[in-house]
Amino acid sequence: MPRQLRQRRTRPAGPAPGAGAPLLAGTDATPFVPAHGTGLHRELQLFTEAGLSTEEALVAATSVPPHTTSASPTAAASPPGLRADLVLVEGDPTVCIAVTGCIADVWRRGVRQTR
Repeated sequence: MPRQLRQRRTRPAGPAPGAGAPLLAGTDATPFVPAHGTGLHRELQLFTEAGLSTEEALVAATSVPPHTTSASPTAAASPPGLRADLVLVEGDPTVCIAVTGCIADVWRRGVRQTR
């Protein structure tokens, strides 16, 4: 990738978060290309390369979208009694965001999925 383009892609996220505009990750996923989920892992890496902390990138993909899209705000939390979607990864994504792609197990609507 040309150096100038690389620098443009990885510059800080800009004034949006400081101005109160939320950053969202994964809300534009499609069932086509890239495969659903794969693009999100790359997007999280790009967020951290652009200056966000790993925690900020994870928040942009988990708790912020339900509050800013048509999804139910309760989707951001899992109170007792509600079914949840959960992705278990091998490693600590707050240390290295790339481990979000190292999926160990998945639960959808509270049911463990076969892989």
